[in-house]
Amino acid sequence: MTSAPAPASSAVFVTVEGGIARLVLSNPQRRNAISSGMWKALADFAAEAGGRSDIRAAVIRGEGTLAFSGGADISDFDAARADASGAQTYDEVVEAACAAFQALPFPTLALVHGACVGAGAALSACCDLRLAATDAFFAIPAARLGLGYDPRGVSRLVRAFGPQAARLMLFTAERLPAERAFALGAVDEIAAADAVDAAAERLLSRMAENAPLTLKAAKLAIRAAEGAGGGAFAEARRLAAAANASADYREGRLAFAEKRAPRFKGA
Repeated sequence: MTSAPAPASSAVFVTVEGGIARLVLSNPQRRNAISSGMWKALADFAAEAGGRSDIRAAVIRGEGTLAFSGGADISDFDAARADASGAQTYDEVVEAACAAFQALPFPTLALVHGACVGAGAALSACCDLRLAATDAFFAIPAARLGLGYDPRGVSRLVRAFGPQAARLMLFTAERLPAERAFALGAVDEIAAADAVDAAAERLLSRMAENAPLTLKAAKLAIRAAEGAGGGAFAEARRLAAAANASADYREGRLAFAEKRAPRFKGA
């Protein structure tokens, strides 16, 4: 994880401001293809950010507007995915990052410009929400490569995009345009390429202004409803009870009575 760009290198750049963590996939020479090092950086971010009280929402995007991500970085293939054993090891690196990112306690948003392919689509499926430019598209080219897609990734894709969109992408390996993805419920909002960033900022600002304890409880309750194990339902109930006993709940009621914006502190 880093906070300043390094030319001709692949990295995940992170900044935090105003309660919002902003992550940028930067591998512009390869259309922001995700390398194994970038997957590890995403896992490191999730491990560190999950315990931070100053982050209330996160957005991830690709550098520039040509691609969210063009897929996995093929420079990893010969070294890390040359055979079944290597592919399995690589899958575990990807799964660790995806699971950690999905488990972040605050809302996450994928902001998609251009191509969102393979690993990019998988990463977008780890996010709670997806906004896309009207000229964006999603694709899973595994069937064109003869690549066995990890069932854990397929399950995540089905939960995030819906079974029909998942079938279309996995069976045909063809592009799913943003407008079609929106119609299928795989994307929450679409906007023109020059307007989608502003739409994302509005959504992020609204989430960052809301009560973080409520959002945390709601996110875990949704994950429990989707089948997350490990006592997620019981923990979601505990978090909901904690929100109901919090100073933020008292502040929310007082702000409503006084007809002003609440000032939530996450406690």
